[in-house]
Parts: sequence; structure tokens; C-alpha cells
Amino acid sequence: MLCQKNLDHVDSGVIHVEDSRGLNWSKDAESIIMVTQDNTEQKFISETMKRMEELHIVGQLAASLGHEIRNPISVVKGFLQILRGKNELFRYTEYLDMMISEVDRVDSMMNEFLAFGRLGGGDPAHCNLNDIIRSILPLLRAYASELGKRILIELEEIPDLELNEKEIRQMVMNLVRNGLEAMAVGGVLTIRTFYADKQVVLAVQDQGEGIPPYILEKLGTPFLTTKDNGTGLGLSVCLHIVAKHRGSIDVQTGENGTAFFVRFPYKS
Repeated sequence: MLCQKNLDHVDSGVIHVEDSRGLNWSKDAESIIMVTQDNTEQKFISETMKRMEELHIVGQLAASLGHEIRNPISVVKGFLQILRGKNELFRYTEYLDMMISEVDRVDSMMNEFLAFGRLGGGDPAHCNLNDIIRSILPLLRAYASELGKRILIELEEIPDLELNEKEIRQMVMNLVRNGLEAMAVGGVLTIRTFYADKQVVLAVQDQGEGIPPYILEKLGTPFLTTKDNGTGLGLSVCLHIVAKHRGSIDVQTGENGTAFFVRFPYKS
């Protein structure tokens, strides 16, 4: 009989094991033989491959349909802007502005969708994660200020890694944006980097209300979102990028907020 289950390991945290049991008959006694095998790594690889397959399908869909949808949207927006400039339609300005705003929202969602299809451009290069974060910090702080929130950075000295700078920049922006949008006005989001256990770690911690368990277990599934205007692709993109860099990502969440830990293996 084969049984699969999760166990709490004193050193490794939660591990996935398979128990195989059978009866052993002999002339002297009857006994039960049980073999327990740690399949944590195999399970992680299997789940990662499944996620990569899902993301590959989404990427193909983005590449084939994205521009076909975006082009007519651009035409609609162009004509709406022309109509807004007509004096005889002045009394409809409020409605036209609302329509243009909604078209912009769709266009923003399509940009995120198309970005999914463009993942993979460029080669990894020797660079430092702290430098990447600093390069986009003004943009991140401007967005935080627009939402009435703040960003705190705590960047420790870390070794260089082989990174695709464009993809890592996208990953950081997605994690930070998610964290900012999860908080109430006045909230503070903290971005930390540090080196531990032969890993370079990026931590993004918000002061939101935490992630519900039913969402947490499906986190990263393409198109899964709790936002009214979200696509559900932001975190999927992050998982895809981290997997390509042979890293891992885990989440700690509670009523005082959520922290994402991205870990990149370092080899000297």
C-alpha cells in the first residue's frame, strides 16, 4: 500500500514523503515492513514543471492574440479622443473621459499580458541584485506616493549573481506593486536583501491584511486574482522568472501582512 503525506521535519520544515507498506511472512513470525521515502525534491520539480507548462501556454496565447486585441483598442481610443475635442460634444466630456479611462485600463492589462509573451529576451549577466533594485527605486517610490504609501529599503551587502536584469526588474516591480496595492493608505512596504545559507535573498514585506488560505494554496495560478482590475498574471510571471533562475519563492502571511522571500542559489 502506498501513502503520500506531508511531515514536519525539525531541520527542513515541511517535507513530502511516501510510505510503502507490506506484510512479511516467515515461519517464525508475521511482521509489517514499512519504507518511508523523502520525495520533497521530486514533488517540487514536478510542481515546477507543471507550473512552467501552464505559463508556457499563457505565453503562447499572449504572443498570438495580444496584438490582435490591442490594435483595435488603440483605434477606439483614438476616435474617442477626437470626439472629446469636438465643441458640440462638450456636455458629454465626462462620459468620454470615463470611456477613455476604461480603454486605458484594458490597454494596461494587455501590456501585462504581452509582457508575459516577451519573457525570455536577453541573456543572464554578472550583476548585483541591489543595483537592479536601486535602478527602479525612483519609479517604485513614485507609484507608492501616488497611492499614499511608503517604501523602506534595507539592502545588505550581497554577492553578484548571473541574472537576466530585465526579468529580475520585472519580478521586483510585480512583487512591490502587489504589496503596495494590498495595503491601506499610510502603509509601509519594506524591501530587504541579505545573504544566508549560500543564497541571496530578496524579501518584500507589506502591511496588508494577509492572504486568505483558499487563495494561498493556489497562489501563482495564471489568471487567479482578487483584484477587480487585475489580470492574475503578475505573480505567475514572478514564479516563472524565479524558476528560470533556479531559485525558489515562499510566502509568509498573517493578519499583520505578507512577506515574499525570493531565494537565488549562490556558487562562489
